[in-house]
Amino acid sequence: MIRTMLRIRARPGAEQAVRSAWRTAAAQIGALPGNLRRDLFVDAHDPRTFVIATEWVDDAALRDYEDGAVAADLADALRAGCAPPTADDQRVMRDRPGEHLTILVDVEVTVPAARLAEFHRGHAEVTARMAGVPGYLREDLLREPGTDVHHILAEWRTEAEFHRWVANPAHAREEAGPIAPFLLDFRRRLFHLAAHPGTDRAATTGRETDVHTTTDVLIVGAGPTGLTAAVELARRGIDCRVVDKLVAPPAQADKAIGVHCRTMEIWAEQGIVREAMDAGTWLTGNVVFVNGTQTHRMSWELPDLPYAHLGLPQYETERILTDRLATLGVRPQRGAELTGFTQGADGVLATLALAGGGTQTVRAQYLIGADGAHSRVRDLLGLTFSGGLGRFPQLFMLADVDVNWDMPDGHLLRFLHQTDGQMDGMLVCVPLRGAGRYRIATLAPPRFFAQTGGRDAPPGFSEELAEPSLDDVQAALDRLAPPGTRAANLRWSSVFRISHGIVDRYGHGRVFVAGDAAHLHPPAGGQGMNTGIQDAWNLAWKVALAARGVAAPGLLDSYEAERRPEGEEIVGRAVRMAFTDELDRADLERQFRQEMSLLLSYADSPLVGECVTDPEALRVGPRPGDRAPDLDGLARQGVGHPLRLRDLTGGTRHTLLVYADRSAQPAAVAAVAGLAADVRALSRGEIDVYLLLSPDAEEPGLLAPPVVRDTGGEFRARYGVAGTALYLIRPDGHVGFRSQPIDADALRKNLHLVFGGAR
Repeated sequence: MIRTMLRIRARPGAEQAVRSAWRTAAAQIGALPGNLRRDLFVDAHDPRTFVIATEWVDDAALRDYEDGAVAADLADALRAGCAPPTADDQRVMRDRPGEHLTILVDVEVTVPAARLAEFHRGHAEVTARMAGVPGYLREDLLREPGTDVHHILAEWRTEAEFHRWVANPAHAREEAGPIAPFLLDFRRRLFHLAAHPGTDRAATTGRETDVHTTTDVLIVGAGPTGLTAAVELARRGIDCRVVDKLVAPPAQADKAIGVHCRTMEIWAEQGIVREAMDAGTWLTGNVVFVNGTQTHRMSWELPDLPYAHLGLPQYETERILTDRLATLGVRPQRGAELTGFTQGADGVLATLALAGGGTQTVRAQYLIGADGAHSRVRDLLGLTFSGGLGRFPQLFMLADVDVNWDMPDGHLLRFLHQTDGQMDGMLVCVPLRGAGRYRIATLAPPRFFAQTGGRDAPPGFSEELAEPSLDDVQAALDRLAPPGTRAANLRWSSVFRISHGIVDRYGHGRVFVAGDAAHLHPPAGGQGMNTGIQDAWNLAWKVALAARGVAAPGLLDSYEAERRPEGEEIVGRAVRMAFTDELDRADLERQFRQEMSLLLSYADSPLVGECVTDPEALRVGPRPGDRAPDLDGLARQGVGHPLRLRDLTGGTRHTLLVYADRSAQPAAVAAVAGLAADVRALSRGEIDVYLLLSPDAEEPGLLAPPVVRDTGGEFRARYGVAGTALYLIRPDGHVGFRSQPIDADALRKNLHLVFGGAR
């Protein structure tokens, strides 16, 4: 048996015409040879969205219908009243396993009209709970028009994972509990998603090929950027695959040492911050010398930082991220190099060359290129560097050595030399874990440039030039470091060249670039790796929503709109600072916070907004697009210790914080329950909602959302709220929307930019 499902969207006022056209067609379809069933469903949350389902005895019967007059007449009848369907709007499935693992479970339940609101609230809660179940992908809620019959269509990654969940007797209580009273009598059918008969899964790309594997998201590059994207996708239950052309991860050759404070916050969310702290060393300050004289010294141990600045070699970062990814069931495939890809309306088809010989083809919904400075994905997309790729004429050398001198522990040290006001020498020393151990960067000796014959050496580490010696390192110290400084125990060294630039676009269609594939810049401020991690942190939650069919049409476009301006600013700042003492002497502390990405804001993003009746309202709170600051002093019944705001906003979903103090009208507070149910349904469970009450506010006695007390008034002070207000916090920790007083309609409009009336 083969089943088809076509989703169509009626134009305003055309709903009845769709029903009428279907009644005529259904009678004709039922008379066709091989037809088993034909149904029309309406989306339970959107009366203009319909699903036409047909079932046939075999492929030939379906093909005869699709090639015949009945299907053509139905298409003609619907054309004027409906938006044109896309390739993603049609699904084909079978009643037995095939080459594809994904399944669709159809659960049919009857919901009395008097209990419809109760069922919808419960179903929104169920979808939120199910998001964390291994193997669960997404679901739709449909209704048979004119009846009380509803269909829950749940998509699972594999049949085994579905049956594993069903076999757990606790699942009815833990996940399905809110709608358990409606499941006393139900009918369940299971289907296996399949390719349309007679076509290859790659048909929309214009190629016929043998697809060896499928995944939701293919990530090219197993560096910090690619691994971060994979962790975030896997945390959300999105099937992803990471490939890298290197057979083994680099053991030591890297430039990235500094882990920014904001990156540490991200790692706390990902559950790896403890491992990073255990393996790293704290960078506690900065000292600058010019021509042997100390010109500046600053402590980085500021009292209100979420985490301090950590020193950690990139190979350790990659090890920690790889280990975390393994706990989520994903391991990078090494020795697999991307050689090409094509993309169509419903996915990407990528070809990999394997180190052991042969090729492999992968079909994915989306592709993320995190393959570094020499990105193959960037080249295949035809992306170019705006204004061209800039390169510093100098060659630099990097070395891992022990240094014997009298310098403050934990401080990043910069030694600069000027002649007639021009910088002609630089030495940067970053402390590593171990007594007297440093990673140093400085200009390479002239002989290395001579070996290039004046040619424009490529960016990154040089494989052609010899490794600098300990004598080369000592010569740089003799010129720039304090007298008597000695280097020893050279562990590793290399010559590299610095390039800088940013691509004109951050992606096209279903393919995106991130990290060094999107932007290259000098190491001033240690921005490279951290900016790439921020790219992935911004992109992954959006791709996850898109892969689950929950994203608004323009959501993925916001990745470039938010991250490219930030990348452009960072590249420009790093180039300006490359041969200076890197100081904004007017405000050193603010400069440090900026370098640590703590001041990062997406205020100009098309996704963020606000609605305030008083211009002074929320003035002291974080603006739309700003990073949402953490705070403590919150209390929740049954919890014997104070909570932090991150305890509420952490995780993989949006968080809606609704605030009310003693002055709030009881009716406004009571309406929060309906608002919570509404936004959860609109987002298909992708929003967690909490009611934050001031210490003196009366308990409203609501079953939902959960109540949390702002016992110390810190939320009120930091977020500038009074009366009633709300803040929507995105999964990446930035403010998506705010209002004071509560404006439910404005909130819904903002959510449609993200979820687009998710079904």
